[in-house]
Amino acid sequence: MSNQKLPSKSQDFFGWYNEVIYQSQLVDESPTRGCVVLRPYGYALWENITRIIDTRFKEKGIENAYFPLLIPESFLKKEAKHVEGFSPELAVVTHAGGKQLEEPYIIRPTSETIIYHMMARWITSWRDLPMQLNQWANVVRWEMRTRPFIRTAEFLWQEGHTAHATREEALAKAKEMLAVYIKFISEELCIPVFSGEKTPKERFAGGEATFTMEGMMPDGKALQMGTSHLLAHSFPAAYGVQFQDKDGQMKSPWCTSWGTTTRMIGAAVMVHGDDSGLVLPPAIAQYQVVIVPIFKTEEEKIVVTAAATAHKQALEATGVRVHIDLRDERPGAKFFHWELRGAPIRLELGPRDVAQHSVMLAPRIVAEGATRKSVVMSGELVGAVHASLKALASLLFTRAKTYRDAQLINAACGSLADFGKTIEEYNGFVKAGWCFERSCEEALVAYKGSIRCILDEVVPDGAQCFCCQKPATHMVLAAKSY
Repeated sequence: MSNQKLPSKSQDFFGWYNEVIYQSQLVDESPTRGCVVLRPYGYALWENITRIIDTRFKEKGIENAYFPLLIPESFLKKEAKHVEGFSPELAVVTHAGGKQLEEPYIIRPTSETIIYHMMARWITSWRDLPMQLNQWANVVRWEMRTRPFIRTAEFLWQEGHTAHATREEALAKAKEMLAVYIKFISEELCIPVFSGEKTPKERFAGGEATFTMEGMMPDGKALQMGTSHLLAHSFPAAYGVQFQDKDGQMKSPWCTSWGTTTRMIGAAVMVHGDDSGLVLPPAIAQYQVVIVPIFKTEEEKIVVTAAATAHKQALEATGVRVHIDLRDERPGAKFFHWELRGAPIRLELGPRDVAQHSVMLAPRIVAEGATRKSVVMSGELVGAVHASLKALASLLFTRAKTYRDAQLINAACGSLADFGKTIEEYNGFVKAGWCFERSCEEALVAYKGSIRCILDEVVPDGAQCFCCQKPATHMVLAAKSY
């Protein structure tokens, strides 16, 4: 797709999203159905995400491993609920080496089956626990309707798996890992989320409990941005994972799994972008600062480039990722290019700036009423850049949270028809009471909505179920979703 004016984000959200991810060179079309190619600028976002999250995993005692892409079909059949949950999405390899395979292989939709097969070999005693593993990998789920980053047939992710001696330890780990995600999404992606437990209907196939975090996108729909599961004994029992406890008894470990994906990139694009293009959170941007040298003659180019290089080195010494744009393009074209690509800060540097020992600093966005560009003295540049990056991240989070909170309804509807109409017609989240009956939850399907999570909130006195008007036992978040 060639560079052209983007559609209006507010008037043509999906058209805007598709154009901005292609024009900013995050992705390109793939010859493989339902897949995209991550271009270097897009893959750099994933690299920064993985770098930050992986560091935090290791701080929690998690170790990285890698398991095969191809999983024997018989493995999935050992856990009935698991295979039932994934069967419509499975891609199956039936031939290899010019021959039909005796047993087909499944291209992994997730790795519980093969990981627990290996845990049965590695875990024999309480001394082997807790076992805490993670893998960075790709998975395939044969989606019928796809959208780059949000839902594709193949996507990148991480999946963590832990085994513990007690349910209390496993439950604590599942909640701890969800908190790691929430901290990253709030602080680095600058996106506020609601968190809570999934309903029994929506929990992970084969699990005992699923905890989720739900972000609100600009069209008011919910996007599940990561989950953490208490798998309990289902998988250990199916794959023969046992350990001898301190009392000499053979027991089955309590297990967890947790994961997040490249979907986070799509969320950041949708939540923060504007009609000019991407607005990247500083923590994940490939380049946090782009320096645009401005010159007319070869002599000016030498002087300005030398000053730009000095600024780059000073900033990089303090951990800032910097790029100098020396392409043979006019300055205005370069400004447009980095505006579209969402670079958090642009520095403009010409001969006059060099002579005055200054630089022009232009954040990608500023608070309403603030000056877009400011002159910064060279000796103060490092401090000004760090302050600007921090202010930009804070502004992104505040802006997203303000929108989300304004689109949250505390519903006290008198009938399912009223509640369903609110879900179907309103772009936003609805908080309501629920009686915990599955039939009431399933009634939302007719209105294109669902319960996104059960909130960890006290049920107000007199609260009623949104469907049957019986006394509510839980407070839930309902919405349309991706």
